[in-house]
Amino acid sequence: MNFIVSSTQLLNHLQAVSRATASKNTMEILNNFLFKLEGNKLTITASDIETTMITSIDVDNASDDGIIAIDAKRLIDILKEFPEQPLTFNINNQTFSVDIVSENGKFSVLGQNGADFPQINSQRDNVSVIRMSSDALLQGFSKTLFATMTDNVRPQLTGIFFEIADGKITFVATDAHKLVCYTRADVQTEGDSSFIFPRKPADLLKNILPKSDTEVVLTFNKQEAVIEFNEYTLICRLIEGSYPNYRAIIPNDSPRKLTVDRTDLCNCLRRVSIFSNQASNLIKLSITANQLTVSAQDIDFSISAHERVKCQYEGDDMEIGFCSTYLIQILSNLGSDEVVVNFSDAVKPGKFVPLNQSSADEDVLMILMPMSIN
Repeated sequence: MNFIVSSTQLLNHLQAVSRATASKNTMEILNNFLFKLEGNKLTITASDIETTMITSIDVDNASDDGIIAIDAKRLIDILKEFPEQPLTFNINNQTFSVDIVSENGKFSVLGQNGADFPQINSQRDNVSVIRMSSDALLQGFSKTLFATMTDNVRPQLTGIFFEIADGKITFVATDAHKLVCYTRADVQTEGDSSFIFPRKPADLLKNILPKSDTEVVLTFNKQEAVIEFNEYTLICRLIEGSYPNYRAIIPNDSPRKLTVDRTDLCNCLRRVSIFSNQASNLIKLSITANQLTVSAQDIDFSISAHERVKCQYEGDDMEIGFCSTYLIQILSNLGSDEVVVNFSDAVKPGKFVPLNQSSADEDVLMILMPMSIN
């Protein structure tokens, strides 16, 4: 099993798929990349069983097809130290010895039998297909990942809910404090359906999805999803269970309307929140006709701060409290120059939307639960 490949190209592909592996695997073989050579195509697989990432590279001077498992960390560490140059891999299919030959030297490692690597076969029965641009999927993950729950107390909330209806996809995430709904209309779907996509593969894809309009094909059934684009394929198990009725959280009647510069408010929050109680991160918003006052205090240390921000406001004067960390996350991910915040009262959630949506094909809405300011 022999081939020649660019050191930089191989490293880039390995780093992209390596995030599919786990820090602690139940099977030692999963600490390896699976290399499979067929003709001039090298296929590389990384997996933790729940999530599998596959990529392929065209190589030169290939001979003797075969498979082998090579230690993932060691191989990446080796390749990081090479400048761009062709590397020759000479692999013995019987002893699993691997010689990496560069312009000036040879580096030898011992692989394992690739036949011991778990067989990853995606289910293709009773599947539905969604086609979209890579940018649509990238934005769907980017806008929602921060709002997922990070512990497993409620497993359904650790993933992103895909709701397909009326030819649109809505990406939904919530951790019971904040809620994000991001909708795309520029997709091709087959009927109405829904599923919960896990956080880990979503985060993995967020880092490697191209920002160009490469087509992404998402195939799914009740158990798993397969995402294919360019030379990459991701296979992951979906989260079982029902997602909560997120629409019940979205307030229908919000008579108070605040319009404010997103960057100004975000920077103000970062300064003022330094003076908030470290346990609660509570900040108070006091809103009048054309002025928003952001304030915080920590009685234990006798510190406080307040700062004014220009705004436009329609409705009765009000005061409302929020967790500064969550509020900054909401504003940072809205991505528009100005945001509109709708309030009902001080004990009901605030509804955040960009003043102008980026595209006619997308719509984003974020909800944040208030905190008591007493």
